[in-house]
Amino acid sequence: MLELKKSHPGAKIEDIPVDLTKKESITAAFKSAVEKMDHFDVLVNGCGICMDSEVDLTIQINLLGLIHSTFTALPYMDKSHGGRGGTILNISSTSGLDATPLLAIYSASKHGVTAFTRCMGDQIYFDHFGVRFLAICPGFTKTNITNNIHSSTTFKFCQEKAQRYHNAKQQSAEECGKNMIKVIETGKNGGVYLLDLGNIEEIPYQRKWVVTYETQ
Repeated sequence: MLELKKSHPGAKIEDIPVDLTKKESITAAFKSAVEKMDHFDVLVNGCGICMDSEVDLTIQINLLGLIHSTFTALPYMDKSHGGRGGTILNISSTSGLDATPLLAIYSASKHGVTAFTRCMGDQIYFDHFGVRFLAICPGFTKTNITNNIHSSTTFKFCQEKAQRYHNAKQQSAEECGKNMIKVIETGKNGGVYLLDLGNIEEIPYQRKWVVTYETQ
């Protein structure tokens, strides 16, 4: 945080602790943020863990915490109640696009993030809230999650096989961050974007089923 403030001396930067496993903590954090900033235009739901041995905690942080954060932020942004609208960007993963068998719980949580973003990006919600929803799905990125991925598998007998991930090409966090900003600036509502090795690719949704209604 000190480094961030030093590199952006003209910006107002606040650090507000929050426990994503507790709704009351999320509520208090947003209340504090609005008191300090008056409003916010962009929310990035970026917290996440990769620790399949902790099933409940993984789902609580990666998916439920993200959903509660979104639903807590919406009333402050809601144009139908005097808000300014804005953008909510959710950080999913390539594991939220394709099944990742060695990380089944992490993959399930990130598939939930991707689906939640597509649902909230429906026109019915944009017309009401005036809030655009986006998701990014980073490929291998140089972070602590990637560094410890071999010890995060769903079952211990898979750890040796997961060692291969350490040989995968990785993008820097800076590359991913710059492309995330581009998505926030230009992404379309409900869009899901793959961010891998410095590149951005929109992942179109392909409907697999359509409701059949009875005729009256």
